[in-house]
Amino acid sequence: MKFSIVLSTQPSSFSALAYKGNLAGNIAKIKQLGYDGVELTVRDPGQLDFDFLSSILKEHNLPVPALGTGQAYGEEKLSFTDPRNEIRERAIARIKSQAMLAATLNAIVIIGLVRGKQEGNVGTETAERWLIDALRECASLNEDTKFAIEPINRYETNLINTVQSGLALLEKVGMKNVGLLLDTFHMNIEEASITESIRAAKECLFHFHVADSNRWYPGAGHVDFRAVLDTLKEIGYTGFVSAEILPLPDSDLAAKHAIEYLRTL
Repeated sequence: MKFSIVLSTQPSSFSALAYKGNLAGNIAKIKQLGYDGVELTVRDPGQLDFDFLSSILKEHNLPVPALGTGQAYGEEKLSFTDPRNEIRERAIARIKSQAMLAATLNAIVIIGLVRGKQEGNVGTETAERWLIDALRECASLNEDTKFAIEPINRYETNLINTVQSGLALLEKVGMKNVGLLLDTFHMNIEEASITESIRAAKECLFHFHVADSNRWYPGAGHVDFRAVLDTLKEIGYTGFVSAEILPLPDSDLAAKHAIEYLRTL
C-alpha cells in the first residue's frame, strides 16, 4: 500500500490540510516521515514556480499521485455549475490548466468542490448538464490524464454526495479517464457501509483519501481503517492512499501519527 499526504502549494483557507506552503521544508519532512508520495493542492498553476517545485520533488524522490483543485472554488468561487456563464468558463479554463500541470507530474486531477452546487433558480437537470459538459470538455484535453470526481458530504455541496450518485454521473459522462475519488471522512457521513461502497466503486476508483470521523489523522476517531485497507486490497486497488487531515494537534504530529498508524495496518 502506497501512502501520501496533502500539501498545499499556495495559501488556502481550507482547514483539512496538514501542510501549507514552505515547499522545500515540508516536502523534506514528508519524505523523512516515510510517505511514498505527496499530493499537491494548487489554486492556480500560473502562479506556481514549477521549476523549483520539480527540483524539490526530484531531490526527495517523491511522486505526486494527485492534484487537488478545490482552492479555485474555496478562494475564488470558480465552479462548473455557477449560474453565471463567465464563472463556469473560468472554472473550465482553470481545470484545463490544472490538467496540463497534472500531465507533467503524471498526476490525477481531483474534481472536488470545483464542481460547485445547485443554487439559485438553477434546476437539478441544468446543473448536472453543466457539470457533465465541463467534465467532458476538460477530460477531452488529454485522454491519458485521469480525472477523479469526489463524492462530498451534504453539508458542503448538494451535488454528488454518495458513491452511487458518483457512479451514476460517470455513466452519463461516459469517458474512461473520468473516475472516482473516495474519502473516508465524507463516506462516514453519507454511506451506509464504507466497505460496500468501496466495492461498488471498484472498477472506477482512481484515488483514495483518508481522514478519521472527526477529520483528524486515522486512528483519532472511529472509522475502521483496517477494514478499509483490507477492502482496498480485496478489490485490487493499486493507487495511493492519501491523508487529507486537519493539522491537529499540529501539522507534524498529525502527519506522524497518520503514517505510523496506517503502516501498522
